Amino acid sequence: MAMLQSVCLASSLPNHTFLSPKLKRSFDPKNNVQIPTSETLYNFNSPFELKQVVAFLIKTNRPLSLLPLSRVASVCALTPTFPFAQQIFNCIEQSEVSVWNSCLRNLAEGNCVTNAIFLFHQMRIYNVVPDIFTCSFALKACVKLLDLSCGKIVHAYIEKLGFLSNLVLLNALLHLYATCGAMADSMLLFDKMPQRDVVSWNIMITQLANKGDIDGAFELFSKMPERNLRSWTAMITGFVHCGKAKEAIRLFTEMEETGLRANEVTVVAVLAACADLGALQLGRRIHEYSNKSGFKRNIHVCNTLVDMYIKCGCLEAAKAVFEEMKERTIVSWSAMIQGLAMHGQADEALELFNNMIQTGMKPNEVTFLGVLHACSHMGLVNEGREFFTSMTRDYNITPQIEHYGCMVDLLSRAGLLKEAYEFIVSMPINPNGVIWGSFLGGCRIQKDVDMAEEAMRHLGILDPLNDGYYIIMSNIYAEAKRWEDAARVRKLMKDRGVKKTPGWSSITIAGVMHEFVAGDDNHPQAEEIFERWDKLLERMKFKGYVPNTSVVLLDMEENEKEKYLYRHSEKLALVFGLMTTKPGETIRIMKNLRVCEDCHAAFKVISEIAKREIVVRDRNRFHCFKDGLCSCKDYW
Repeated sequence: MAMLQSVCLASSLPNHTFLSPKLKRSFDPKNNVQIPTSETLYNFNSPFELKQVVAFLIKTNRPLSLLPLSRVASVCALTPTFPFAQQIFNCIEQSEVSVWNSCLRNLAEGNCVTNAIFLFHQMRIYNVVPDIFTCSFALKACVKLLDLSCGKIVHAYIEKLGFLSNLVLLNALLHLYATCGAMADSMLLFDKMPQRDVVSWNIMITQLANKGDIDGAFELFSKMPERNLRSWTAMITGFVHCGKAKEAIRLFTEMEETGLRANEVTVVAVLAACADLGALQLGRRIHEYSNKSGFKRNIHVCNTLVDMYIKCGCLEAAKAVFEEMKERTIVSWSAMIQGLAMHGQADEALELFNNMIQTGMKPNEVTFLGVLHACSHMGLVNEGREFFTSMTRDYNITPQIEHYGCMVDLLSRAGLLKEAYEFIVSMPINPNGVIWGSFLGGCRIQKDVDMAEEAMRHLGILDPLNDGYYIIMSNIYAEAKRWEDAARVRKLMKDRGVKKTPGWSSITIAGVMHEFVAGDDNHPQAEEIFERWDKLLERMKFKGYVPNTSVVLLDMEENEKEKYLYRHSEKLALVFGLMTTKPGETIRIMKNLRVCEDCHAAFKVISEIAKREIVVRDRNRFHCFKDGLCSCKDYW
């Protein structure tokens, strides 16, 4: 107390002036002193003002317990007057660690998290022994800042002070190590934990999945003694992010069988899996479940629903969800604009973009990708140029490699190969394989062999193992009747070990996905499919269909080429769909590669003969065939 008095009295001035002008006070004529109001005792804002208040309390024999201790801590925590606050706490026999913890928690949960780390170091310097809460709040700050070095110091205290039996602290440590990328340390700690709860397992599963170790995550998931909804959701989400949509849906089905009900996070993950697989029936069921569960107002659920319906080829359903949304983010608008572009509805996409601008919503990089795709697929060259310029000029958005790719695609499709080439060589960033691949596709359309060879020269360096580019180049040579060059390209593929990606198509009937590959005769109904195709082919030829055998690069007779064409995976999937669905029902097919020109022409004819709408999602876009027409302006 004596030391505290000396510090305060040394900082004070004569009785009639010692209080800071910022502090409200009244005058006591009897004792000839200025008296701080009760408000002053709670509103000092600096160590200097605090010392003045303490000096007054000492002079007037008032107890220091009148001081608000949390305010004392917050004023002194990050300053050299930290020991002064310690003296105050000691004088009133207050456990200082609890007061500092309160301050530490506020900093860790606030916007200035670095101050929490600084306070923790202050506590160490001035020998404040941390307790469980100190360690917990410090770890929370470490996680936010990804401060692994400080986290290790906290870990050392946990070991030293015997807090290893505290599961909350150990889980916080697990989370810190894993979040900071120290998975080996996290796994070592997990293995050594004397006990684990479901939170411990969930942390490890989530972080392993986030780091791409989906097999390790699933191995832990399989060993869990107890699972909750978060466990299932973490694993389902992990499968989706790793591109294993089938496994995600299978796991969701297992979860449903346990009786657990999906929450919004689970719904978003499963809808994303449905979008990847084109699992429309499950997607619709999840949509219905979401509405019944009150998730209609969840913006993430609605955005994922829009994306799911778009990728499943249900543009009208996506529009309906979009129109019903009470609130829309830039993600909502961008998804819808891209969806319209993918489905060949460029005019609607651009109209929606204008509507978005009128609402005051600012576009981002993704929005412009959708707009440029729309211009590219519909041949709107001038509009595309203007939008590309507008990105930087009007919205200060720096174009990324994807935007440059859209422009190259747009110019190449429009036959402006020279301009497209000059655009590529003048790019401020190095063009990648996708850029030159888009240019090569334009050369294919324009049948420009020389330009194609220039593109292939770059692709041979940038992406030498991509089979698609060799196939396009071989096609270009074949159409130019340069058979030796076409053979040379195929030999080059073989010499470099490049294998052609097998094409497959899938169609979902009654919730069951059926996959077909070219020439597939393993399907239980293969014979019936082939017979149905032969009958359909007669009607197609009557309508004017002529097989385009130029897409077959194999050295064989013309009739053999035709037979090869007839066994393309998308044709088999379509015939199976015609056999197993009701008359008039829309047929939806997913294909991993680009639909070939012959299948594209055949599907237009079949849509008219069968009086069906046929929706095909290939690697690049949607083709909606109806009444002998396709939604795309051109095949490519």
